[in-house]
Amino acid sequence: MTITDEQTLLQYLKVSGAYQPAAIPGEHAFTFLSKESGLPQVWKWDGATAEVRQYTNLEDRVLSVNHSPSGKKTVVGMDHQGNEKQQLYLLTNDLATTEELVVKPEYFHEFGGWSPDETKIVFASNRRHPGFFDIFLLDLETKTEQVLFEYDGKCTPVCWTKDGSGIVLSIADTNIDNTMIIVHTEKKEQRKIGKSGGSSRNHSLALTKDGKGGYLLSDSDRDTLDIVQFSTETSEELHSIYTVDEWDVEELKLSPSDGKLAFTVNEGGYSRLAVLEPKNGESRTLTSLPKGVYQSLSWLSEEELLVGVKSPLHPGDIWKVQVTEDEAERLTFVGEAEEIAGQWRQPELLQFTSFDGLEVPYFYYGDKGLSQPVVVYVHGGPESQIRAEYNPVVQYLASKGFAVVTPNVRGSMGYGRKYVQLDDVRKRMDAVADLKWLVEDLVANHGADRSKVGIMGRSYGGFMVLAAVTHYPDVWAAGVDIVGISHFRTFLENTGPWRRKLREFEYGSLDKDTDFFDEIAPLNHTDKITAPLLVFHGRNDTRVPVSEAEQLTADLKEQGKEVELVIFEDEGHQTERIENHIHMNRKTVEFMEQYL
Repeated sequence: MTITDEQTLLQYLKVSGAYQPAAIPGEHAFTFLSKESGLPQVWKWDGATAEVRQYTNLEDRVLSVNHSPSGKKTVVGMDHQGNEKQQLYLLTNDLATTEELVVKPEYFHEFGGWSPDETKIVFASNRRHPGFFDIFLLDLETKTEQVLFEYDGKCTPVCWTKDGSGIVLSIADTNIDNTMIIVHTEKKEQRKIGKSGGSSRNHSLALTKDGKGGYLLSDSDRDTLDIVQFSTETSEELHSIYTVDEWDVEELKLSPSDGKLAFTVNEGGYSRLAVLEPKNGESRTLTSLPKGVYQSLSWLSEEELLVGVKSPLHPGDIWKVQVTEDEAERLTFVGEAEEIAGQWRQPELLQFTSFDGLEVPYFYYGDKGLSQPVVVYVHGGPESQIRAEYNPVVQYLASKGFAVVTPNVRGSMGYGRKYVQLDDVRKRMDAVADLKWLVEDLVANHGADRSKVGIMGRSYGGFMVLAAVTHYPDVWAAGVDIVGISHFRTFLENTGPWRRKLREFEYGSLDKDTDFFDEIAPLNHTDKITAPLLVFHGRNDTRVPVSEAEQLTADLKEQGKEVELVIFEDEGHQTERIENHIHMNRKTVEFMEQYL
């Protein structure tokens, strides 16, 4: 890589963005997160001056921001070197004063909301057992903690009820399904939200101010997520008020007066923003935002909606939409890169037919009719989804003449319950076969050079890389595995206990499926690997232990095969620190250029 090329890549990698907008109650202002200073920190936009300022400079990354009902206090969550073990801190005096609130570094903590009178907060923690998350109440004046609810599994607080008498909890049933209940803080009585029996996804809860009910997204008895309504008196009865047959509604937010529901629909990796008036059932789509992915809806006022907007051409900024007039205004300009933005590409959304006739979607960053080297980028999850978002390495490789392809193989979210379950347990290798058939489509329809196809992926995407180069070795010329799984048995044995039970619904269990794990494990088929491999991992990864990378690379080195392992000592499952981000992606680009 020449000096000019390296400088250009650094420009791509240093592009930041703004995300997770959160309106501050009582102010015409909001906070958001950005990595512009190196690690995710809290920034604030002030409506009186339209000024944007950094408001925290904590020693590690901020993962969550939660303002009190009055807006005078804020709780932020911060972990340590990527280990995802959030500790909670109280910010006061316009976010200027930081106080330790819930700090026990060896445990995970998840914030669940402020009581309406701001005297208490609720959070979850696995202090009793590594795999059990109990619900705690903390009195902010006395700093005393009380265990409200014990659960032998993954349990997360969602919010307080409007009168402060109860807490809404989300209990994970499977890797994708959950149950919501309301627990009374004094009587400990429980009420379920939604139907008893059967599995369903339930999230994005919004309670009405009168305390008589609310709205949420649910796919109970359906393939996709609907907007449903419920009352607290008959909370197990869900009434659908908005349905999209083909796509999931993915987020909703109730306006301050309860008069409007803003929501987004995930249409094949792009978002559609709309507003529904619950009283009359009328809805309308808002079209003033740039095309892309919309996340973290937050009402600034009854007519002004904050939206985090991302696209392949926009790394991420906060926009305001006047919902009645459908007029959009960009409020932050963090995702600016004038020198290189003209090189970014808008991908084409396509699909191919896999081995069994399944239609599989993918984004294509390439030139039609040209014979180009190809990099296939596989998402993690596995129940995740490649969206229409800015990815610096994808964009840089595309600018250098590579065709970059980002598929949503079977098992991906965003296409309904049936599609996301097509790779469960012993159907795992069907998703790997999708990758082979993708390459066949690229060769037949896009002029791809069959001898110059590489593959890369993160987390579960890393497993897909390893599975692809072991089970279809003739297809791939190079592979990059980032925090990937090399054997599901060792992964499940060594991952965090709180994750094991949920992952077993997806991958299979240690009790019943170890024979299958051995059959498909990349670690057991390293003799078949012909492609050179580049492997990255974070030492503090609590999801996929670093041992997954170490055992694989040790095996390959013993065989004399071409492999390099890079371990980041100060990272976890994500790569957050800018210096590591630069190092990893520079090596990845050099690797792909060398072998493709």
